[in-house]
Amino acid sequence: MALKFGTDGVRGDTRTELTPAYVEALGKAAADHLGSNDFVVGRDTRESGQRLSQALLRGFAMASNTRMVDMGVVPTPTVARWCADNQTSGAVVTASHNLWHDNGVKFFAAGGSKLDDTTQAAMAASISRQLETAVESVADPLPELLTLPDEPDAAFQLHIWAVNESIARLGLYGLKLVVDCSNGAATELGPRLLQELGAEVTAIHANPNGRNINDGCGSTDPVDLQAAVLRYGADVGVAFDGDADRVVAVDNNGAVVDGDQIMAICAIDRLERGCLAGDAVAVTVMTNLGFHHAMNERGIGVVETPVGDKHVMEAMIANDLSLGGEQSGHIIFRDYATTGDGLLTAVQLLDTVRRSGQSLADLSAAAMTRLPQVVDSVQVPDEADEDKLEELIAETQASAAGRLGDTGRVLVRLSGTEPIIRVMVEATDEKTAHEETSQIVSTISDALNLNEQSS
Repeated sequence: MALKFGTDGVRGDTRTELTPAYVEALGKAAADHLGSNDFVVGRDTRESGQRLSQALLRGFAMASNTRMVDMGVVPTPTVARWCADNQTSGAVVTASHNLWHDNGVKFFAAGGSKLDDTTQAAMAASISRQLETAVESVADPLPELLTLPDEPDAAFQLHIWAVNESIARLGLYGLKLVVDCSNGAATELGPRLLQELGAEVTAIHANPNGRNINDGCGSTDPVDLQAAVLRYGADVGVAFDGDADRVVAVDNNGAVVDGDQIMAICAIDRLERGCLAGDAVAVTVMTNLGFHHAMNERGIGVVETPVGDKHVMEAMIANDLSLGGEQSGHIIFRDYATTGDGLLTAVQLLDTVRRSGQSLADLSAAAMTRLPQVVDSVQVPDEADEDKLEELIAETQASAAGRLGDTGRVLVRLSGTEPIIRVMVEATDEKTAHEETSQIVSTISDALNLNEQSS
């Protein structure tokens, strides 16, 4: 499968796919299509980040009158906020929650919004025309006169101020927290922001070495955080992903509180305070059915979208909503930010805990009851035909849905960020959910192996 734009920019393995030459071509295409002469670039802590950032900046520099800011290591939402406040375009070199050997590029248009499909398609069409030039120039030095001094601290301060302003002046005093930085972009800003709000903070996985990002830690693997919350007697734990646009929480009993539960807690709180725009939220098809039941019981509408925060934001704009997001913890508070922001989400959740006087465990239990849900995936061979994959996915999902009937829900889809097919099954009991998931994964795996043997 060829490298291409997915649901959140471009992503690939830096050992085989995402080369400096490709990223340089990507930068040139962005400069030609984003309609701005000002660009800001950030990155997460992967060892390939600086090399690819320099390649991206070289691509930007191919456009005339381009002015650039290299922020160094900063969270993705920090770059988005800078773009919004300064009306500049931006990019973040990151593979989000993937392991160190992957990397990618997320783009923001002037104003801090993700790119629409039309702009992405135009950029994708021009990249191949740029590759030959990028290969020849990839070793050239970055034009120093076009590069402004690094400004990560100014961006940090802007981000801290904006998040602080989103909650009451009492801040987070009295809360004892453990923060899992995922050895990623939130390593400096995450604990610093929460401490400035008055919380007592213990940071873990806060020693990035270029290869330990998301490795056994962070929002996709919060086991260490669960243990740390219990060990330190913390009120709440929060875990970011590698570029800090996602967050999941751990309650005072050591149980994980995912994005669905965070949205449910915040939606109910906002409804009670009269600040849930449209009395509704936007979520993706991956959102647990228990969330839908909980919102329906409280008279909160639910707008469902395809997977991807871009689709969530489009639905929020179309329906004039203020809250939306994904089960992964990529949540958008549209009245405070233009994209998902793990730091902002953490603070909004923690503020709700502080104001309620209840524990996160009690808030979560009252907000919703999760239906048993099992998620798995199947690796897709590089040579797989996408049209045949889509046929296989449609047939497999239809068959599984027929078996489950009204007692559950199944979703089989091709990932927009990795070469895998994702499988999600919900059922009334864990046994059925696991059995159905295993059957779907086996069916797809067998089909892909047969395809490989016949090719």
